[in-house]
Amino acid sequence: MSSVPLLSLLVFVPWAGALVLACLPGLGRRALRILALGFSLSTLVLALASLGSFDRASTGYQFVERHAWIPSLGVHYHLGMDGLSLLLVLLTGLLAPAGLLASWRQERDARFFNLLYLLLQGAAVGVFLALDFFHWFIFWELSLIPAYFLIRLWGGPAASRAAYQFVIYTIGGSAFLLLGFAAIFAATGALDFEALSRMGADGTLAAKLAALGGWWPQAVFLGVFLGFAVKVPLYPFHTWLPLAYAEAPTGVSMFLTGVMSKMGVYGFLRILWPLFPGPLHAAAVPLLWLALGGAVLGAFAAMRQTDLKRMVAYSSVNHLSYCLLALFAVCAATGRPHPTSEAAAAALSGTLLQLFNHGLSAGALFYCVGMLEARSGGRRGIGDFGGVRTAAPVFAGLCGIAMFSSLGLPGLNGFIGEFLIFRGVWGLVPWAAAVACLGLFATAFFLLTFWQRVFHGPRSGAASGVFADASRLDLAVLLPLVALMFLLGVLPQLLTGLFNPLITSWANHMPLP
Repeated sequence: MSSVPLLSLLVFVPWAGALVLACLPGLGRRALRILALGFSLSTLVLALASLGSFDRASTGYQFVERHAWIPSLGVHYHLGMDGLSLLLVLLTGLLAPAGLLASWRQERDARFFNLLYLLLQGAAVGVFLALDFFHWFIFWELSLIPAYFLIRLWGGPAASRAAYQFVIYTIGGSAFLLLGFAAIFAATGALDFEALSRMGADGTLAAKLAALGGWWPQAVFLGVFLGFAVKVPLYPFHTWLPLAYAEAPTGVSMFLTGVMSKMGVYGFLRILWPLFPGPLHAAAVPLLWLALGGAVLGAFAAMRQTDLKRMVAYSSVNHLSYCLLALFAVCAATGRPHPTSEAAAAALSGTLLQLFNHGLSAGALFYCVGMLEARSGGRRGIGDFGGVRTAAPVFAGLCGIAMFSSLGLPGLNGFIGEFLIFRGVWGLVPWAAAVACLGLFATAFFLLTFWQRVFHGPRSGAASGVFADASRLDLAVLLPLVALMFLLGVLPQLLTGLFNPLITSWANHMPLP
């Protein structure tokens, strides 16, 4: 296995699929969809292959590929995988084919749609595996181009404005990120994440940035922070998200919430925290309030929505804010005595579980809302339906499981991540955990309201006529996700075993402020 460039295959096989689709313009719709799905499934197949050879006791990078690329700038083609990377590559391997299946009935220019989707998938995998900023940033930016066109060309009535806001916000954040790393390169001559992490841990990076000028460390930290904050998005940089998620076609919404939003949290964990432990520790309390704003206000905003897709979009802001709440709580506790390491390990383990489990539940919920929209001629208001459970009991059952997973019902996958986050944050910053409980209550309120008004009561609105139950295609999308919700709810160690040594290492050797 070591002689096979496994990580390069993970990145470039989807792109090879996009190239094949581009070179076969005469391919029929069904054939090109099957071909695109096959290339998309390659990520899951290769990720499972890497899982078989992955050393779960190791905290370092595995399957490393490193080759000189631009020697004059010290740039290397450098890929590596640890437990965090593997977790997110597995998530991408699950959700990308599900999103393509959700778009199976896409009739308008299906070849171009599938081509862009494969480009988006490969770029996302590249972000999770690249260890040199030069090509990591190329993958980061290349993910924006297909996402923009997928929203703009196949989205809803406000797709043009949604795509424009999406790309302006994210490119704006990327500009700050690029300027920050340009300053880092000017100060250190390094772009490799491993080398920069070592400099961040021993204070060398802060000293070299300070040599450029007294305000440079803070300015560079702010630039890199903004680049990731917009991507998550962290409150109040979230305003682009509800419109983009609501107007994107269903399969693209699944990928945006399930995978692309995780790229921002990944950047916080992989880059910002190791490189800037001091500034993060100094800013921890204000950042905790921003995370609480997303967790609490995001849930209350979802509660006020009548558009079901916007409701699920705001729910994503709420759930991902818990991940950042845990990270900022750990940053606030940096430098404290040993007892905090257990709480930090719980918070960080919950964060990684939440990343994966939210991808499953949010992806399934977006698909369920897409089913409602498709069966009602484009209607997706909470008042447009009633009694769907009577008309489509199988669909109602699957949607209910996804909903209760998102709610954090014990026995389903959403519970353990949120439980560990709150356990860890309570041990580190108790007041933040107490405030965040308001978000849990609001989440329960709007999800149960959704469940009651859409699925229960007498049949009314779009469900009063012929309302088809889940088809074989619907089951192909939802059943694997729902099965994983049950499996990971009962056996979360299937995931925690991948990153437990890494989390323990992080918690016991938290970067000093």
